[in-house]
Amino acid sequence: MSVPEKAIRLNKYISETGVCSRREADKWIEAGRVTLNGAPATLGHKVARGDEVRVDGNLVGAKQKAIYIALNKPVGITCTTEAHVQDNIVRFVGHSERIFPVGRLDKDSEGLILLTNDGDIVNEILRSENEHEKEYVVSVNRPITDLSLKMLASGVKIMGMTTKPCKVERVDAETFRLVLTQGLNRQIRRMCSALGYRVRRLQRVRIINIHVGALRAGEWRYLSDAEVAGLLAG
Repeated sequence: MSVPEKAIRLNKYISETGVCSRREADKWIEAGRVTLNGAPATLGHKVARGDEVRVDGNLVGAKQKAIYIALNKPVGITCTTEAHVQDNIVRFVGHSERIFPVGRLDKDSEGLILLTNDGDIVNEILRSENEHEKEYVVSVNRPITDLSLKMLASGVKIMGMTTKPCKVERVDAETFRLVLTQGLNRQIRRMCSALGYRVRRLQRVRIINIHVGALRAGEWRYLSDAEVAGLLAG
């Protein structure tokens, strides 16, 4: 990868080569896995033209072509890059290039998740203050009342905090659509549980401008140029 005349932060340099996100690069640096010109790197180091960066002894070099994938994740697949985890998402997709998931979708949930080798877009989508929309279709174990739907929309207290207001729309007696702009751990399941419901099926159908569409469970496709532009603009 060609380093610009002006030095850039080490984590940005590593992420731009496509090996991981900036956040992951920081973890690698802290763990002592990264060297800069043969010496252990530290957080905040900058990379200038002619510098040599290695991760686990392997030279980090030419920037790869950006890859953006939409996967309809089936239930049972874990959103991790850790090779020792059975049924991890990277092995499931089986792409020839090194990619990683953008955020996560619980093992017992299904639907749309994005994978990429572009660390910058990962940071952009996951940054909570950007409040990007994610849409879900949720089925619960018994008919859900109009009052419960209103409570979900206005905010539910979970984990010592009240969730942000969100859009909720009934689909049928036991199913509703919900659009979140935050991503707390197992948020939807916790919200439903707080109101006395158990989630039977949880499917993500949209992330910002990307829809799961006709993708069947387990299928994936590359994003179009227009879809990538929409993500970057979002």
